[in-house]
Amino acid sequence: MNQQLPSLYPVLPEIVLACGAMALLMLGAYRKRSTSLVDLGAVALLILAAFVVLWLPGGTLTTFGGSFVLDDFARLLKVLAFVASAAAIVMSLSYDPVERQQRFEYSILIVLSAVGMGMLISAADLIALYVGLELMSLALYVVAAFSRDDVRSSEAGLKYFVLGALSSGMLLYGCSLIYGFTGTVSFAGIAKATQAGAGIGLIFGLVFLFAGLCFKVSAVPFHMWTPDVYEGAPTPVTAFFAAAPKVAGIAIFVRVAITAFPGIVPQWQQILVFVSIASMTLGAFAAIGQRNIKRLMAYSSIGHMGFALIGLAAGSATGVQGVLIYMSIYLAMTLGTFACILSMRRAEGPVEQISDLSGLARTNPAMAFFLALLLFSLAGIPPLAGFFAKYYVFLAAMQSGLFTLAVLGVLASVVGAYYYLLIVKIMYFDEPAPNFQPMPAELKFVLGVTGLFNLLFFVYPAPLLQAASTAAKSLF
Repeated sequence: MNQQLPSLYPVLPEIVLACGAMALLMLGAYRKRSTSLVDLGAVALLILAAFVVLWLPGGTLTTFGGSFVLDDFARLLKVLAFVASAAAIVMSLSYDPVERQQRFEYSILIVLSAVGMGMLISAADLIALYVGLELMSLALYVVAAFSRDDVRSSEAGLKYFVLGALSSGMLLYGCSLIYGFTGTVSFAGIAKATQAGAGIGLIFGLVFLFAGLCFKVSAVPFHMWTPDVYEGAPTPVTAFFAAAPKVAGIAIFVRVAITAFPGIVPQWQQILVFVSIASMTLGAFAAIGQRNIKRLMAYSSIGHMGFALIGLAAGSATGVQGVLIYMSIYLAMTLGTFACILSMRRAEGPVEQISDLSGLARTNPAMAFFLALLLFSLAGIPPLAGFFAKYYVFLAAMQSGLFTLAVLGVLASVVGAYYYLLIVKIMYFDEPAPNFQPMPAELKFVLGVTGLFNLLFFVYPAPLLQAASTAAKSLF
């Protein structure tokens, strides 16, 4: 038994989360009206899991016959995913207390989804990949439809579930084709089998596998669920969807492409270049006509996934480093923006129209300043963090000779800046709308931390750049 314990070290964060989730479930079931206690317990669990990831021995650790790997790449992304999940729970604490009174399961579902994210980020074969993906997704389907009395929320959950099942089927079909043509499910084995190139059958498998992963990160052409689910789901759930699951999805996308198919980079590079250009273009143009801020953020996230995939399309260590920097900064921008969206509440309830932000600079100057700061960062305007996020992925693309992709990315950024600046114009130059209710303390905290990170990132970017560089090198 003592000899087996060290082999479980790599999976310790997931064990902590799973056991903790079961304990919280018992607490919620036996102590009625203990929602806030369960919420705080879930946040503490996620922070503890992030510390456990950092506490584990360095280097590359594997377990379960090599199907689960903990390397520097997994460490960085797990910390990001767990912290983003904890932030999503913190942001939901003030959301409609009457609605949440009897619903202690909400934060437990997020913890269970985080277990799936951890499994997904560390997956080193196709079976572990699928188990992690489904473990993450099943909890997401439930929280999307969490407001059972709200027709929009139920519709969002149903759309997400049906399209998620379709994407899982495509992904499984791709996995079965890859297994059939290589005779192995492990990424290392697939890499060995594809050293001499790939036949048409394996390429078909790769396309189906990438299609399933594109759905999870809401990249074009598998983005169709995103605007409806973002708009229909409760706002704290939308904030969660826009942050943590995206990190896990991009993580497994990078790991599969780089570690399982290093011998056929030109083949998957073509797929990623198309997906990246299509996502950036749709994200830039489709958001212009939106009047609901959650739908606008949905198209914004589609565009940002396109930018992140530019780094992966480069197929180099610099490209992967760019992806990791991009996702870290994207998390901060998104969580901060959603803290502002969650604060859009009046006495009659939450509001979601962009027009409700009219004249915010006069009624709530601090919130207007931070929201404008985050929108400028999302648009990629220097010297804010969002500019550096785009700079590193464009630099990687140009170093790999993908000049057209980099130029189209810059053009998409310019178009996308229009709808971010339009919101700033509405906040600063339009006649004031009725005032919002005061912003709760937990939302002020999230907004302050993310806003200052975006504002001051250029002063001392070294820690993130170094962490992303070390993580990227561990894959090559």
